[in-house]
Amino acid sequence: MSYKVAVVGATGNVGREMLNILAERQFPVSQVVPLASRRSLGQEVTFGDKTIKTKCLDDYDFSDTDIALMSAGGAISKKWGEKVGAQGCVVIDNSSHFRMDPDVPLIVPEVNGDALAGYTKKNIIANPNCSTAQMMVALKPLHDYAEIKRVVVSTYQSVSGSGKAAMDELWSQTRAIYVNDPIEPDVYPKQIAFNVIPHIDVFMDSGDTKEEWKMVAETAKILDPDIRVTATCVRVPVFLCHAESINIEFAKPVDEEEIREILRTAPGLMVVDKREDGGYVTPVDCAGDFATYVSRIRRDTTVKNGINLWCVSDNLLKGAALNAIQIAEKLCNDYLKKA
Repeated sequence: MSYKVAVVGATGNVGREMLNILAERQFPVSQVVPLASRRSLGQEVTFGDKTIKTKCLDDYDFSDTDIALMSAGGAISKKWGEKVGAQGCVVIDNSSHFRMDPDVPLIVPEVNGDALAGYTKKNIIANPNCSTAQMMVALKPLHDYAEIKRVVVSTYQSVSGSGKAAMDELWSQTRAIYVNDPIEPDVYPKQIAFNVIPHIDVFMDSGDTKEEWKMVAETAKILDPDIRVTATCVRVPVFLCHAESINIEFAKPVDEEEIREILRTAPGLMVVDKREDGGYVTPVDCAGDFATYVSRIRRDTTVKNGINLWCVSDNLLKGAALNAIQIAEKLCNDYLKKA
């Protein structure tokens, strides 16, 4: 079984990671086609030990392509997603455009893989927000264990979540501070180097940012609409990996050691939780790693059935590219099964 796969946005951070992961996980491809805008036509990308030139999205015929991995932003997904799906190619979209569409499944394979069956309505599957994805991997086994009532999450999100320009801005501002050059914010509304910014995406009438709203709405769609979620999303001066401080209130009594053991055996998770200096995972530790890490597991004594934990994951991988490839793997194994 092999599949023709197009990667839309192949020259971006996530698109390049998609190509790397397809090769690393030995996804059964018959052909990989990197697609980009006309201005990037002919730019070279790597797939395993091969170097491939990008083709122009505007000129590409998807009718003989099995899967399109889209990571070129919401505007491109809005313009192309349904057109591609109508040609018989299954779209796995990394943007926010289709996530709340009731006819499009929003999938974290370890959490709600069964919901993938709904992809046939539009031939589109949505990849969740990066901060939501890693939280879902940690919450799912705990919700099965003791039913989660409420979640309070504060995120510490790396600049790679805003793209290459944001990573360049952190680098240039850091350098400017050391050589006493002026700081000129561009991607972010305030200086990001040696600073934290409690503002990701646009502000809404409620006072929440859209990033915070996404975590609430996507948790309801992926895991359980009865879980109450409140989020504060913060951009931090870190190049890769998102971290989250998660406070969980359960409907039933919980045992801290059972929580720890459940997380140790859950798919996609790694527990590193020693109560000593350095006995926890930081963004630097998990960059480039497929796992979602959990540390600092402890009881919250301020509520009846409360647990605190620290969750870290590479946002370009589980938060984006890896999750999309895992969706593609399950799609092929359970639904397409092309000879």
